Amino acid sequence: MSAGSTVSRRLFPRRRTAIAVALGFLVVVIFQISLLLGAPFGAAALGGANAGTLPAELRMVSAVSAVIWVVAAVIVLARGGLGMRVPPALSRWGTWVLVGYLALGVLMNLASSSPWERFGWAPFTAVLFGLTLLLALSEREGPPAGPTGVPR
Repeated sequence: MSAGSTVSRRLFPRRRTAIAVALGFLVVVIFQISLLLGAPFGAAALGGANAGTLPAELRMVSAVSAVIWVVAAVIVLARGGLGMRVPPALSRWGTWVLVGYLALGVLMNLASSSPWERFGWAPFTAVLFGLTLLLALSEREGPPAGPTGVPR
């Protein structure tokens, strides 16, 4: 690896990327909680087979999903060096698990019969996939860089 690529990887805006991904996950959490509480967004969830309010058993799926996405947000914030108390190995490997999960999510949303999922959630998930992949590929954040790109 050349010195130039080392410096550019060190300057990668890891914290901002982690915040952006966590905010994206927060959107998903809010959506899942709204489904849990009976919002009529069933056409945009779970393949769109339940237009309107989801049945009770699927609302529980939304509750579990909301918890999973909160945990995902904690993992990416830890990977971004934002003070979450998560072991480094868990944040590193957890971020890679999320990359795979989001890739699968993109494919599933594209294959959905629901236009909400194909044209809304698929692009949204693709952006989260790309940002999470960048975060997973980034090195652990070191000391702040000076004006020349060299750590102080």
